[in-house]
Amino acid sequence: MSDQSDMTENALPVDPAKFAALEPVLSAAQKIGALSGAPIEQIISHALWFARAIPGSARRVIDLGSGAGVPGLIVAFDRPELELVLVDRRSGRTDALTRSVLALNLGSRVSVKCSEIDALVRDGNFYKQFDAAISRGLGPPLETLRFSRDLVKPGGVIIISEPPPTTQSRWNLDDILALGLEGPIRLGAVAMFHVKQTD
Repeated sequence: MSDQSDMTENALPVDPAKFAALEPVLSAAQKIGALSGAPIEQIISHALWFARAIPGSARRVIDLGSGAGVPGLIVAFDRPELELVLVDRRSGRTDALTRSVLALNLGSRVSVKCSEIDALVRDGNFYKQFDAAISRGLGPPLETLRFSRDLVKPGGVIIISEPPPTTQSRWNLDDILALGLEGPIRLGAVAMFHVKQTD
């Protein structure tokens, strides 16, 4: 995740009542080290940039490296029209996340998958099946873009957490074009890339 100062600088207003049910879930994740120790409101505020960046036309979203469910659970609360798949490679995290999804009554539109990302891109149920892919901090940025591109339909978007705006850009335009992407467009705490339509 971007550092705490970036979360503060890029803060979006949070309606505490809207996310009240999430607070104990996120607090529990902090206690076991699955989430940073930043104030819960800051974590939610930062994650709301993902929710805002997802186009209104999107219906299916995949959260890569979801961990404790950030940003996926926050997006699910903020955008009730979306269907989300939360992915993490650690079974302990996905077991806890599955329990959280059920406790929050999100099971009808939020599912959890324990998998390595490279395995997903070889699975026809996931390859090019999503309108958007989101990631808070999956791994090397270019690798994250490549995996995300393989999961998003042409015309869809990839949204990745960004370091503070004062940091030099980590994106190389030639690499982005080689992946068949356009961007990045900076939106607060995230960068958005468009997956080009096929000819």
